[in-house]
Amino acid sequence: MNSSIFSTIGLSSLDPAILFIVLFLLIIILLVLSILQATKIKKLEKKYGKFMKGKDASSLEEEILGIFHDNRMIRSENEKNRKDINDINRRMGNTFQKVALHRYDAFNQSGGKLSFSFCLLDENDNGVLINSVHGTDGLNYSYAKEINAGVADVELSGEEKKALDTALDSVKR
Repeated sequence: MNSSIFSTIGLSSLDPAILFIVLFLLIIILLVLSILQATKIKKLEKKYGKFMKGKDASSLEEEILGIFHDNRMIRSENEKNRKDINDINRRMGNTFQKVALHRYDAFNQSGGKLSFSFCLLDENDNGVLINSVHGTDGLNYSYAKEINAGVADVELSGEEKKALDTALDSVKR
């Protein structure tokens, strides 16, 4: 078959059957690629449809703005909580955190340890030591001694030292 088009492009000796087969294979390849692209587009349409289901552009915008508003509220609540926690931690430093009670028998009576030393300290080991002595005559004598940095402002008795040492050791960090 002599074709003037084939002659001009230099393919006058080309068998038309080979050209037909090549074009047929090219059509098959393009058809397969079209089918693959169509399935990918269908999957994307399903995902898009699921994402946009029941929503138009304005309601989707409202959803996004709602999320931003919620995010702002969460951030402000988080900041408030952080301030509250810092305030609680600051106040906790001034509360009594170390407590000890040492009961004893002041005059070696068989009275059942009615005397006691009671120590209350904050986290900086500041506080008070209260000593109550139950006397043989039935009277109680109470003494309060100030504690600063774990040291009393006056000399302590043995029982008071035990209460103070127990309080100092009660909270290990």
